[in-house]
Amino acid sequence: MDAFYIILTATLFAISCGLLGCFLILRKMAMVGDAISHAVLPGIVIAFLLTGTRDSFEMILGAALIGIFSTFLIEFFHHKARLQTDAAIGVTFTWLFALGVILISVFAGQVDLDQECVLYGEIAYVPIDLWIGDNGTIFGPRALYVAAMTLIVNVAFIRIGFKQLHLTTFDPAFAATIGVSVSLWNYLLMGAVSMTTVAAFDSVGAILVVALLVGPAAIAYLLTDRFQTMMIITVFVAIVSSALGYYLAVWVDGSIAGAIVTIIGILFGITFLFSPGHGVLMKKRLQRKEAQRLKTEAPLS
Repeated sequence: MDAFYIILTATLFAISCGLLGCFLILRKMAMVGDAISHAVLPGIVIAFLLTGTRDSFEMILGAALIGIFSTFLIEFFHHKARLQTDAAIGVTFTWLFALGVILISVFAGQVDLDQECVLYGEIAYVPIDLWIGDNGTIFGPRALYVAAMTLIVNVAFIRIGFKQLHLTTFDPAFAATIGVSVSLWNYLLMGAVSMTTVAAFDSVGAILVVALLVGPAAIAYLLTDRFQTMMIITVFVAIVSSALGYYLAVWVDGSIAGAIVTIIGILFGITFLFSPGHGVLMKKRLQRKEAQRLKTEAPLS
């Protein structure tokens, strides 16, 4: 049962991250997740200092607020200061992450706050972190409920705003001409990414969650040119990588989150080489076939 809880939690988080990652990759903003995962550190520290507790709710709330704030900063620097998106991301997450490091170093002698738990997480603790009611009833792993709620919210967000998200992703100029607010939907998407990142870092870590945002969607991007198909493939990759990653971690007695990301990396490498439309080896094979065909059809001199 412990294995089931771990795999299910990892799968739900991977699907949530992957679905949002499809939009990020097509918008060329894949590293926003990396920025948010670093930027939430000061929010976690400030929440601890204000509440005096390491309860996950307070830390998640503090991280969520800073994560959303970081998305607004990125958009502000991009549109108002006219910085390139990558430059705005770099300035924002390095500044906020440095602030978090300073806060930890200043208060390290007064508080017991392990930043490594925040950065790397440990999904193996999911079965023992239980949600217990007031009457002692055990409802199951707390992280499983967080993962399920995160997925429900993300699916509802994508379902309700699919038309606007689709338009602002593929043709923002046309979207603006028909009255769709490109900035608003960009903020909403970044807010969803921020909340998902914060919800997932307690289990998989703030660093490895970036791979869940980018990896499955990148694999799907190489396998299809249709957006709906890309999302379906992303879900399939998330499920497969979560299951295989868990059993790889058991086999090597290593980190489960690290093993899941390793599986995603292996799948991406295979796709990069053998993808029918974009694979390096498949392209070379098609080029050789085309060269042979032209050579065969060339008129005799």
